[in-house]
Amino acid sequence: MKKILVSQPRPTSDKSPYFDIAKKYEVDIVFRPFIKVEGLTPKEFRQQRIAITDYTAVVFTAKTAIDHFFTLCEGLRIAIPETMKYFCTTESIALYLQKYIVYRKRKIFFGSTGKLDDLSSSFTKHSGEKFLVPCSDVHNDDVTKVLDKVKVDYTKAVMYRTVSNDFTPEEKFDYDMLLFFSPSGINSLMKNFPNFDQGNIEIGAFGVATAKAVTDAGLELSFQAPTPEAPSMTAALELYLKKTQK
Repeated sequence: MKKILVSQPRPTSDKSPYFDIAKKYEVDIVFRPFIKVEGLTPKEFRQQRIAITDYTAVVFTAKTAIDHFFTLCEGLRIAIPETMKYFCTTESIALYLQKYIVYRKRKIFFGSTGKLDDLSSSFTKHSGEKFLVPCSDVHNDDVTKVLDKVKVDYTKAVMYRTVSNDFTPEEKFDYDMLLFFSPSGINSLMKNFPNFDQGNIEIGAFGVATAKAVTDAGLELSFQAPTPEAPSMTAALELYLKKTQK
């Protein structure tokens, strides 16, 4: 085992466990996403027939959603009123709004655990609002389940999409292990390499859906996270390296 591809962006902190693993087990870890996010154009968004100004509140579950919401509003030449309310899953996401608005002048609500359930009481208190939920073309229904439970008026608006981050002919694909974090990553692998021959390449997957995508593609899965012994991908990777290097 000499070279491992992690299909995610390079960590912003040098304290990432990946760097410790690379040093400890003398392996080269390369960060190279198989997928990327791109925003819809104003023309594409208009096809959904959603008028953003009809809504009085926005629900954000990620900083990516904030970026694409305000970028799209700018492209559509929409001025967001100061009365707009913002509901965010975490304080970190809420504070990211400062990139686009004067934070102290807005009504902003956020949860403490990262789960939308934290905001149930806030949704109920503001049940008279019309909520807009910016999302990707590929998303889960966790948000809508909570909004359905509190019985508020909401609309999902696709504002960005996940696409394959294609490899160039010049890029070497000489990895001993590939780590994936979503089914989209597997789809991108097969799109880039239609005749992909796994050979001796090990594959690790994070999440049940990702693991299923690996086997559905006819590939062999070496290990999966999270598990009770390995709650993170880095923990699972280290366990696997420790076992195989013996």
